[in-house]
Amino acid sequence: MRLVLQLVARLFIIVILCLGAATIWATIDAYRSVDRATSASAERVSVALEALYWRELLLRSSRMREQLVPAAEWRTIQTMSLISPGICVRIEPSGAFERPLCGQSKGIGQTPPRWFAAAVDTVLGGHAPVVRPISARAANAGSVSATADPQAAIALAWQHVLDNIHLALLMAVAIALLASLAIAHTLAPARQIVTALQQMARGEYRTPLPRLRSVELAMIGQAVGELGDRLALATEERAALTRRLLEIRSDERRALARELHDEFGQNLTAILAFANTIEAASAPEHGNNEVAQDARMISQATHRIMACLRDTLNRLRHPPAEELGLEACLVDLVDGWRSRNPAQPMIQLDLKGDLADVRGAVAAAAYRVAQECLTNSLRHSSAREIVLRIERRSGAENALLVHVEDDGGGNAAKVAASTGFGLTGIRERITALGGSLSIADATRGVRVAATIPLAA
Repeated sequence: MRLVLQLVARLFIIVILCLGAATIWATIDAYRSVDRATSASAERVSVALEALYWRELLLRSSRMREQLVPAAEWRTIQTMSLISPGICVRIEPSGAFERPLCGQSKGIGQTPPRWFAAAVDTVLGGHAPVVRPISARAANAGSVSATADPQAAIALAWQHVLDNIHLALLMAVAIALLASLAIAHTLAPARQIVTALQQMARGEYRTPLPRLRSVELAMIGQAVGELGDRLALATEERAALTRRLLEIRSDERRALARELHDEFGQNLTAILAFANTIEAASAPEHGNNEVAQDARMISQATHRIMACLRDTLNRLRHPPAEELGLEACLVDLVDGWRSRNPAQPMIQLDLKGDLADVRGAVAAAAYRVAQECLTNSLRHSSAREIVLRIERRSGAENALLVHVEDDGGGNAAKVAASTGFGLTGIRERITALGGSLSIADATRGVRVAATIPLAA
């Protein structure tokens, strides 16, 4: 899962938890607000009735004190305005048929769901009544008792919760959206770092990174840049070492070719001469047919050894592509295979682009790749057709592509895992020149593709 999505998901969980906490707090606050409204209603009504009590006391002093505040005079619209919605107020002592005076409870909130009413009643309980004396100086003046209507209180609490939740939900969505954008913007440079690492995996080690504002990402970018520089330096050193090893190997191959030519060539020539002399001296007229036949067999074996030696010397010496050019040498290579092996599969040579000025190490590496792949296809597969394609690509790519494909079956994985000297040698040559080699399955065989930079 992407890091941005993980952070956004965690932020969403945090917002949900905060929203739940806000819901609980809004419910508790709504419960407390009903208690506050009950207390305030009792206080306001007691103050109003206290004024009414002292007025009746001064104007009608002949009455009994318990009759100074008659029910008819305190049940007025002015008193109703002092009572909060959902609160009922009763004066004590009350008359026989006197009912509580309740504030308006219709329309103060939506009907709450049953689970909310049950949860509030279970967790928070009911609302205790609030009693206030009408006059603190006259204990017998009576008292005001205010009680919250349970249904109205639950509806008011639910409406309070809805109001708070709507606001909290809107803020949560806004915070989540803005925080997600901020997180995505902050982590945007991580994509550039990943792209740089992918380019490094393809061999582009010195990939510049833009300046990163975040300290942590800047440290990561700096570490990636330093790693790329070290990899590039190590690759250059390894390429230089590989080129030096190839030069030493080439010198040794030339020395070995000279030794084989001078020693084996001369000795084989002498053996052939002696065999011819023995065959001539053992002619049928001299009666030595068996000796002549043995001498002839020695001559034939010597010719085969000399042919094998010539082929070995051709492989040991530097390919003529370094001096004569790649195109002419490839044509000569294919013609040589065709002439020596007329029963072998058809070899198709496809040359694309201008190869006239491709010489030196690049030409030698391309020639070796073609030579080794043709040899492997002809000797180790039952191919009926081999395609050798050489293409020069100009422009930004500026590379030479060598493509060899046969239809002789084979397993590309086994070929790629081979530790033979032939494939190892061409891998080393291509790596030293900064190129790449790939071995993959073809439609009916194996495909070998090499890319050699012309700037090498």
